[in-house]
Amino acid sequence: MSIEVILLALSPIFLGFVSYEFIKYRKFYDIKDSLTNTALALLHQGSDAIALILLMPFFYWLHQFAVFEISLSVSTVFIAFLLQDFLYYWFHKASHHIHWLWAAHVVHHSSTKMNFSTAFRQSLMYPLAGMWVFWLPMIVIGFDPNTVFTVVALNLAFQFFVHTQIVDKLGWFEKVFNTPSHHRVHHSINKAYLDKNFAGVLIIWDKLFGSYVEEDTEKNGPCRYGIIGQIESHNPFFISFHQWIHLFKMTCHAKGVMAKARVVFSYPTSSVDKNKPKKASITTVTVNDA
Repeated sequence: MSIEVILLALSPIFLGFVSYEFIKYRKFYDIKDSLTNTALALLHQGSDAIALILLMPFFYWLHQFAVFEISLSVSTVFIAFLLQDFLYYWFHKASHHIHWLWAAHVVHHSSTKMNFSTAFRQSLMYPLAGMWVFWLPMIVIGFDPNTVFTVVALNLAFQFFVHTQIVDKLGWFEKVFNTPSHHRVHHSINKAYLDKNFAGVLIIWDKLFGSYVEEDTEKNGPCRYGIIGQIESHNPFFISFHQWIHLFKMTCHAKGVMAKARVVFSYPTSSVDKNKPKKASITTVTVNDA
């Protein structure tokens, strides 16, 4: 079962949560922003579907060299879930530290809003950036590609529910799982929260590898959202490609192969303020008081 089929099947649930939040907590929404999120989601789903069609033969070719022959069972599905979530953590962390990956991931962080519709705000460039490369170890180990991408889809489906401001901390659940509180930290531009909480489903990876920070509004203030040099555009194509254009220009201007490689694989810089390179995942924009 493909990622698109699973997410499409769950879309009525997603839309129900968006509708409820929009009606009851209108202050967290901007119509243009949410429409942009929807357009970006459609572009993302289309590019993902094309990528899977093109790449699935390669995945099955690679699968023939698998180290183990893994059959489906409750225990192997659980192992697949754990392994994929672990790999997602490293993909997500790399996407904040490697310019090439950030060029795609910046789309998701480019809104100054935080609501369920923000989960739809994804990049059509993920296949080109190479998100799928992070799932190859599972195929090499012995998991069937269909199993791998089913687990990926379920992981992404879970993450929809952490994009909200209407859910407070969830007690013991916070200790093991990613929650809205943890993910607000991840999207936040507050200094104490930068590059933290990369979890997909399990927050334990952040706690194990030192990237965990608890949401603390008394100490750090309310979460604010955005990116450095906020692009202030609702054009889905501009949002999708502005960082790629910036990366391309920087690479062209760099002198020598090593310098160009450093641009592509180094820490990302803003596509807006070229004279003062700063942290690409933050900004000092003023957001509406929620």
